[in-house]
Amino acid sequence: MRTPHQIVADHYAASDRQDLDAMFADVSDDVQWTEMAGFPCAGTHVGPAQVIEKVFKALGAEWEGYRFVLERLVDGGDTVVGIGDYHGRNRATGKTMHARVTHVWQVQGGKVRRFEQFTDTLLVARAMQ
Repeated sequence: MRTPHQIVADHYAASDRQDLDAMFADVSDDVQWTEMAGFPCAGTHVGPAQVIEKVFKALGAEWEGYRFVLERLVDGGDTVVGIGDYHGRNRATGKTMHARVTHVWQVQGGKVRRFEQFTDTLLVARAMQ
């Protein structure tokens, strides 16, 4: 059985390949996915379908070249922390964005149960104005 650290590392590798199916292969049906208040898709989204629609499709529609670049992955057992950077260019304004970000993952029974994002939403908002 893969460790929580490996499950999250595999998610990020799938994200780099833009392989949505692989990204959600280890995400539970009732995952609670929280994007930080002030972020374009802020709130807690429940279940992979809602996360894909309200987070990934929304970001893809609003940003060109939107991506997360993983700097390091911290292994805390069932809690895994991804630290890195967001990059992208807002389609409406043409402004680019670079913001530091931290993702906190909870993995239990081989499935991602919770995800929470922390980022500098002011930098993101400035690119959207």
